[in-house]
Amino acid sequence: MAIARKRQISLVDTKFYHCISRCVRRAFLCGEDQLTGRSYEHRKDWVETKLLKLAKVFCIDVCAYAVMSNHTHLVLYVDDKKAFRMNDKAIILRWHKLCKGTILTHKYLQGEQLSKAELIFLNQTIKQYRARLSSISWFMRLLNEDIARRANKEDNCTGRFWEGRFKSQALLDEAALVACMAYVDLNPIRAKVANTPEESPHKCAKTNTKRNNRKTAKSANTICGYFTQKSA
Repeated sequence: MAIARKRQISLVDTKFYHCISRCVRRAFLCGEDQLTGRSYEHRKDWVETKLLKLAKVFCIDVCAYAVMSNHTHLVLYVDDKKAFRMNDKAIILRWHKLCKGTILTHKYLQGEQLSKAELIFLNQTIKQYRARLSSISWFMRLLNEDIARRANKEDNCTGRFWEGRFKSQALLDEAALVACMAYVDLNPIRAKVANTPEESPHKCAKTNTKRNNRKTAKSANTICGYFTQKSA
């Protein structure tokens, strides 16, 4: 029987998670379809661009990732403390980069006077936004929904693009984290897409090599320090 998502993700136990999304029927909807000969390689750029964009808004760091022809691997770190440190205005501004927001959130940013009732609803909304910005479920939802909609529009069809919801695995210690990151980095090599991690497109190693998105892709030494502090 499937386990509820809220039981799979427990930030008390760990803030590192390995998330996997697979295309429906594991079809090569992000690669080259050997049956039709049609190439969907450009969709890997969609995934990578959206992933790094979301990482700049959410309080979630992307430690490693690999975009394959029919599935994606993400190693995520949830920085929930960062979400709680941000003031209300910062929370709203971040969420507006992702979604439209509400009439009250826009009135608040414009400096309009709000009634007591409106302030109550506004505070509830901000609390909700704050929780969402450190939610893996919302991170994956906005990532996968966007790609699915764009792909269906391109193919002029409807229906599922991803095979159900994403799968998540808790990384409970440093050994599990390092092993998982190595697994993700070596995934394109195992699939014979590249000979070395540096040659592989659409993965974290490539980003690190180009020295871009340093805030998004954390080094193994930095993130492993979390477990040292936790055990101290």
